[in-house]
Amino acid sequence: MALKTIKGIEEESWMEFKSIAAKDGIKMGKLFEQMLEEYKKRSEEAWNKILHSGGILTDKEAEDMKRIARKTREEYGFRT
Repeated sequence: MALKTIKGIEEESWMEFKSIAAKDGIKMGKLFEQMLEEYKKRSEEAWNKILHSGGILTDKEAEDMKRIARKTREEYGFRT
């Protein structure tokens, strides 16, 4: 197994990481893998919630916005 270096970690954060691994009785490498998997899972869940949630406007509200935008563009000074 090769030695890896992570730059920019505060001493307090490193000590907390080591303490969590020791408290759970697992090696730090395994803890890191678990944390990475959990991060990926939560990130994917968050994006799925954002991308696949229902719309924030009703169809009527969207049509009203389009109509207002069309009317505004017809006014003097706007190019169509």
